[in-house]
Amino acid sequence: MFVLGIDPGLSRCGYGLVQRSGSRLTASAGGVVTTSAETPLPERLHTLFCELRALVDEMHPDAVVVERVFFQTNVRTAMATGQAGGLALVVAAEAGCEIAQYTSNEVKQAVVGFGSASKQQVQNMVAALLELPEPPNPPDVADALALAVCHLTSQPLRRAIEAAGAGTGGGGRP
Repeated sequence: MFVLGIDPGLSRCGYGLVQRSGSRLTASAGGVVTTSAETPLPERLHTLFCELRALVDEMHPDAVVVERVFFQTNVRTAMATGQAGGLALVVAAEAGCEIAQYTSNEVKQAVVGFGSASKQQVQNMVAALLELPEPPNPPDVADALALAVCHLTSQPLRRAIEAAGAGTGGGGRP
């Protein structure tokens, strides 16, 4: 299974493609889509949309995972992140991909073991889990790869819970 993680941002949008084969996770691609703050907003959004669409068309992921903005102190940053995340969701839906969203804390919990992990801890753990020679840099790439890892490692449990609920009429009780 191929999962494309997207760490949304208007200036820097990280992406990472992770493949699961059995129990092994492998990074297949990673990078950052950038736009200039000096370019008008509609053009930046269009550039990001086109770049994300090209990534999905080229990589053919089974699922796209986008970081859900849960809380940011800077309203301007939160708006830009939300716009970029919305574009990523539209691109994934347009391509017919499975879509998932996780907050930063959920990803850190799944990948590092605690939700308040530092960027460096995420980078180091992503490198270890994906057997990379060094931590992914910039952190946007590590965050995108971490999103994909989070989805791939939590997906079997989610599907088992869904299957158990379906077998009991959805009520969760036998």
